[in-house]
Amino acid sequence: MKSLEQNYRKGTLELVEIPHPQPESGKVVVKTVASLASVGTEKAMIELARKSLIGKARARPDLVKQVINKARTDGLLETWRQVLGRLETPIQLGYSSSGTVTAVGPGVYGFRVGDRVACTGSGYAGHSQMVSIPEKLCVPIPDGVDFESASFVALGGIALESMRMAQVELGSRVVVIGLGLLGQIIVQVLNAAGTHVFGVDLDDKKMELALSHGAEGVESASNKTSIVNTVTEWTDGHGADACIIVAATESNEPIELAAEICRERARIVATGMVGLDVPRKQFYDKELELVVSRAWGPGLYDSNYIDNSIDYPVSYARWTAERNTKEFLDQVGRGAVSTKDLITHKIPLDQAISAYQMIIDGSEPYLGVVLEYPSSSYDNEENTKSTATESNRISRLSIDESVARSHASDKVTVGVIGSGLFANGTMLPAMKKVKEISTVGIASRTGLKVRHTAKKFGFSYCSTDTKDLIEDADIDLLAVLTRHDSHASLVSSALSSGKHVFVEKPLAVDQEQLRDVVQAYNNSKSEDQDAPRLMVGFNRRFSPSVKWLKDQIGNVPSRITVNCLVNAGPTPPDSWIDDPIEGGGRIVGEICHFIDLIQHFTSALPVRVFAERMGNSVMDDSVVATLHMSNGDIASITYIAGGDKSYPRERVEIFGSNSVGVIENFKTAYFISDGRKRSFGGRMSTNRGHQEELQILARCILNQNPSPVSMEEYVATTLATFALERSIRSRKSEPVAYIARTE
Repeated sequence: MKSLEQNYRKGTLELVEIPHPQPESGKVVVKTVASLASVGTEKAMIELARKSLIGKARARPDLVKQVINKARTDGLLETWRQVLGRLETPIQLGYSSSGTVTAVGPGVYGFRVGDRVACTGSGYAGHSQMVSIPEKLCVPIPDGVDFESASFVALGGIALESMRMAQVELGSRVVVIGLGLLGQIIVQVLNAAGTHVFGVDLDDKKMELALSHGAEGVESASNKTSIVNTVTEWTDGHGADACIIVAATESNEPIELAAEICRERARIVATGMVGLDVPRKQFYDKELELVVSRAWGPGLYDSNYIDNSIDYPVSYARWTAERNTKEFLDQVGRGAVSTKDLITHKIPLDQAISAYQMIIDGSEPYLGVVLEYPSSSYDNEENTKSTATESNRISRLSIDESVARSHASDKVTVGVIGSGLFANGTMLPAMKKVKEISTVGIASRTGLKVRHTAKKFGFSYCSTDTKDLIEDADIDLLAVLTRHDSHASLVSSALSSGKHVFVEKPLAVDQEQLRDVVQAYNNSKSEDQDAPRLMVGFNRRFSPSVKWLKDQIGNVPSRITVNCLVNAGPTPPDSWIDDPIEGGGRIVGEICHFIDLIQHFTSALPVRVFAERMGNSVMDDSVVATLHMSNGDIASITYIAGGDKSYPRERVEIFGSNSVGVIENFKTAYFISDGRKRSFGGRMSTNRGHQEELQILARCILNQNPSPVSMEEYVATTLATFALERSIRSRKSEPVAYIARTE
């Protein structure tokens, strides 16, 4: 199927072929009939993407600061790889569309195959022939409303949310500054709500259109004096009750104008991308209130609302994103709002690039640009019940069949599941450097991203269905680079199919998942054959600095003490890592790294742990943990979420027998013994051992050697994280209960 992508690094647009989305939990798959180009938002995105790196930096100084801090801690090379990974990841344009449901994922109860729906959401309702949409971002299309009108659903929701933020009522007098596509819809919904509307714009035709939509008066934005006089007269000398700014400009003129034409204690709503340098004196004198309208309502940026379909109670949030968009379509259905005269262009998807070129160049007048989609033979309802062969044809896309897929004696053929930032920025660049590895297939939920990753790193094919890789007999090793909650099930499936497995940490996020993995591992062994090789991505033990220091410590005869200091920094408030189901939290998802490192240095397993977490709500991810090892060694982990990111991220200290070993951010290391100091490493870049771990695993598979780390150690690390969480709750030392046997 075809999809429109934007290369954020170069600013180019391309219509590409990508695999179809598969039904996922809580989502519906929709065949797109029409999608709306949001000419304001998308034009701004394209113009930003076409800027040089310096231009992008000037536009987003906040991101530049993050890059500088990362370079200080991780080095220039690692930072540059991560930045390139982000810049080169394609962006799907569009966020408002309509179509027909072709498949329904588990847990969806509001829609059935064949339903006509309107879809919203950036990254979901893009300009693509097929889209996968969370249930809360879909609303049914009322009878009598066509697909073209329904494709305006997101803009209609924005218009309703702007009106609600203005807190207007029957008889209110409202000024709308900016009469573009969104401004025209706002004029109509305000008129439908019984308010008096006045419009301001620079374009005569747009002002005429606003009058036809119910505006009682209009004025050109070029004549500020006339606007002030006319609005004063129109409001009987009181000033406007509210002003909604929809203009797209960096200028501060719209907000200054709004302050001048509003009455005392009026409300100004900034909906467009407009300058917000508030004129304090005017706001103070009139005690004005300024609010910024956010998209089409509460819930849109809430992962529980989007991913888990957890609705807000009507008594607390009467108008959510879903309810606003549904109401807009109802207003269209009853004729209170019309989009017909807003559509200036209907363009087939195949000509989408020329349509956007017209928008950027302004080569002809435009307002509403609707993309139309051709029908396909396999998109009807009957064919959604496809055979396995037909399903593979849809989910899988060939990229380069010339890529070797045979079991060469000197290569391990690899399939990868996951194409996120970590995969693109860290693991796949490391994998490409391992000469013993040949990449075959890659799968991910998002067709656009997985296609880009497959082309960039030389995969034979890409897919949106993990079964394509698990069932591929040409794949020796499956690398799982997905979010944490999916690790255990994918590892179990891969082991059951006889494949070797590399999985990013953690191995499991709860004990039930861990039991399943251990059972699959044990079942994969037979009397005449060892279990497939399994490696968990605890890469630090394979880093050059750790290997060097381990060799030095090997000469220390006595017990050792290990201290790990981690200046991790805070996670965003909505981070999936802190989600107890999806991410498992930072102890399970991140501190596990350092438990494994401690096991590596002590050559022992943890038997008892104790942990405390800071009570401050801002820094409640900060944890101090103590581990007692099976050989008598003791270790501690100080994991800080509230430190300054410009300070080095990680430091490891080891003490024993009058010796001290230190690793500084996996860039440098030194060892002091008997007054003599030995040093290792340079200061160019951090090396946490990602390439080294993959190379060691590949050689183990090729040479049929045992796994470099035993299953017992992986189980111990995972159980220790669970014990740390129990310790925080109980405020007591907790045993590491070895409930899962590996023998």
